[in-house]
Order: sequence, then structure tokens, then C-alpha cells
Amino acid sequence: MEPPIELVWDARCGIAESCTWDAAHRRVLFCDILEGSIHAFSVDDGRHETWLLPEIVPSFGLCRSGRLVVALRHRVVLFDPASGAVEDFAGPVDEPDTLRLNDGKVGPDGCFWVGSMDDSPAKQKVAVLYRVTPDRRIERKAEGYGVSNGLAWSPDGRTMYHSDTRGPFIDAWDFDAATGGLANRRRLVTLSEAGGRPDGGATDAEGCYWSAGISAGCLNRFSPSGELLAKVKMPVPAPSMPCFAERHLYVTTLRHGRDPDLLARYPTMGGLFRLAAPVAGAPVGLFADD
Repeated sequence: MEPPIELVWDARCGIAESCTWDAAHRRVLFCDILEGSIHAFSVDDGRHETWLLPEIVPSFGLCRSGRLVVALRHRVVLFDPASGAVEDFAGPVDEPDTLRLNDGKVGPDGCFWVGSMDDSPAKQKVAVLYRVTPDRRIERKAEGYGVSNGLAWSPDGRTMYHSDTRGPFIDAWDFDAATGGLANRRRLVTLSEAGGRPDGGATDAEGCYWSAGISAGCLNRFSPSGELLAKVKMPVPAPSMPCFAERHLYVTTLRHGRDPDLLARYPTMGGLFRLAAPVAGAPVGLFADD
């Protein structure tokens, strides 16, 4: 039996991504990549807030200071929602102009992990996964991806999950939270277009990995060994990223590039959706900027 899924904000974003639970302010944050905006949704009263940044915003994470660490096209900045101040932090990354940064998330090591993607139609496997440290170093951790995506960590911080939407596959790595070291890369699952190419991801308190199956309009829940435990059908196509907020799942979706007939059938594509979660989520990492 499918859980009821509620549209909580008919935001109609072009590409809504980076769905993040901000427990300190009891709000869900997400970005609209091409618009260069970050949105906030209050889970208690439904209040909306939006901030515009100077470039596209592929992803971001929470900081210990209350700021956000934000990936722009080729660089990383710190953004203060309270004042609107943007501070240059790291970059530009050493990549061709045809690439841009994409999915990013703060890890248990207090660093911002962010991958890139080939932004050309070819979607060549030349993208990189980076680790951005609080002392402004940009480390290349893995490469050879079409669209780096799906970053998430197990509740104990010992496993990192990462996907290539164009793979399409999801990998797991042994993770060292003290050093940010990766080891023992293994293929968790290989997906198909019908099964749901993996977009954004999140982990729950039981150690399972939830993947937005963007091509199949669903959320896929995988065990730590890669067994498909559940598939939740979304009310609109193209879910892009889930996040846990207490005992709910919030899911961003996109509408960019969809044909007019599909948009007429599903006018709320690009909105923020909510459903009850069977378990709580894994801890949300904070960037160690203080």
C-alpha cells in the first residue's frame, strides 16, 4: 500500500535539488539550480523564504556557524541567509568549461563533498568527486563519472554512498571520518531506465539508502548490501532528491526540459512533496567552518 504523498509547496522549480533538513530552524532547504536560488520551507507553519545567489546553485550544505557552504558553477562559497552575505571560499576547480559542479553534501568528516558533471549533451565520463576542507583545500577523490550524484553516509559514518546518474549505478565505499579516506569501492546496484536512474540520495537510521529514481518517477530503498527493499511511486515524474526531516521524507522534483504535454498532465512538477517515513534519517553533517 502506497503511503499518501502531499504537495507542500507548488514551487515549480526548473531543477529543484539538494533537499536538506535544517533542524536548528525546523525547515527544509533546497535549491533551484538554474535559477540560482535557495528555498526554505518551514515544517511547522509552511512559511516560504527564498534567497538568490549570483550564479547557478547546484548544491549546498549546512555549516556549524549557521551559514551554508554552497557550490556554484566552478567554485564554492559561504552564504549567510541571515545577512545575505556571500564569501568566496574555494575554487575555481580545475575543470573544462563544459563541466560544472553538481550534487554535494557535508560528510561526517566536517568537509563538503561535491561532484561535477559534463554539462554538454555528450555527458562524457570526465566528471570528478571532490572533497572541500575547512582550510580551503580542494581534493580530487574519484573521477570518471558522467553525472556525479547521490552522496550520503551511513548513520555510523563508516560507509559513503555515491552514484553516477549516467552510469547508471550506485557505489559504496568504506569511509574514514577522521581523514576523509575512501577504500574498498564496490558496486551496490546497477539500475536501468525503467528501474530509475539514480539521482539524489539519503540514508535512514537503519543504514538503508534511498535513491531518487528520476527516470521512473519513484524512490528506491536499498539495503546496505544492495537489495531493493521498497519502491515508492511519486505522484509526478522526475523526483530529484529525498531528505529525512524527523519522521517525514521530503522530496524535490524537476520540470526543466519536460515536454508541454507532460507538464499539462503533471502541472506541479518542480514542487516539494512530503510523505511519512517508516524510519528516521541518518544525522545531517555540518561543515566545520568555525
